[in-house]
Amino acid sequence: MKITATHIADVVIVEPDVFGDDRGFFFESFNQQKFEAAIGRSVNFVQDNHSKSVRAVLRGLHYQLPPHAQGKLVRVIQGEVYDVAVDIRKNSPTFGQWTGHHLSAENKKQMWIPEGFAHAFLTLSETAEFLYKTTDYYAKDCERAIAWNDPTLAIEWPDAGEILTSAKDAVASAFVDADVFEN
Repeated sequence: MKITATHIADVVIVEPDVFGDDRGFFFESFNQQKFEAAIGRSVNFVQDNHSKSVRAVLRGLHYQLPPHAQGKLVRVIQGEVYDVAVDIRKNSPTFGQWTGHHLSAENKKQMWIPEGFAHAFLTLSETAEFLYKTTDYYAKDCERAIAWNDPTLAIEWPDAGEILTSAKDAVASAFVDADVFEN
């Protein structure tokens, strides 16, 4: 497994060792011991989620506040997305900064997004299936969203056509009005 740091501390790209030949491929998609050694802390994943989206669907920027904050390990098993994490830890030196990366079934990269970050992805292929592990359960009362096109964040989304969002994401908070992580 190869770990690549991003410019935001604690967000990393995880690349598995893939063994392939003319029959196909094999890789270990998750190993608790190796993952914890790579990120330098213990995690306990409690829920796996799976979504399918068509081209230009943008899901996010989503997060949950304490006491149900979620860390996420995300990957794509079919298609391609542009995946974004935004630092919403008020006392962080990278507060309000974002990092974006292409994740696809072909490159098999995963992104670790710890608690204290908002998360979104944009589907770039005709369809994409997206899997993610979470460190806490879904809790509606702790759920929040920030507008994907917030001018303060100025995320540089790739062109995928006319963006499609959910009704909930269409009315998400501006970054300046969002509930953030205070610690």
